[in-house]
Amino acid sequence: MVMAVARFKRFFRLAAELDVDKNDLKRHNDFIGKQLYDLLLMAQGTAKANARDVIEWRDLPLTKGLQETIHEFRALDDEVELKPVLEQLATWPPLDATLSEETESRLPEVVGGLSLAVGRTIKIVDPEVRNPGSEHWERTFQIFDLLL
Repeated sequence: MVMAVARFKRFFRLAAELDVDKNDLKRHNDFIGKQLYDLLLMAQGTAKANARDVIEWRDLPLTKGLQETIHEFRALDDEVELKPVLEQLATWPPLDATLSEETESRLPEVVGGLSLAVGRTIKIVDPEVRNPGSEHWERTFQIFDLLL
């Protein structure tokens, strides 16, 4: 776990010039779980509408911006090597549909893209912040809830 904390700290420093602590990582992890579940719930609806009980990658409602941060995460992850840690965060409660192998294998990249987007959104909310407080995280989460 100590190695994971160090990687997350490095990731947020590189992604958005933020210095995060364990409390920030807890907020981040809770947020990621909620957002991933919401994305999968919407994807399940798309699969069901297409008479499938398997969620395919194309069913995920990935916005243009999220797709771009997923691509940026891939490049940044070569340096940080966070993907193995994100595989542990890419979990979800039971759904009425199952995930295809491709969808399941790519979820850590979605988590990485969301993480990158969260860090950058915090910097947009307050360009001067280095150590985000709970108010920065809450405002950022409100923005994501509104748009995703």
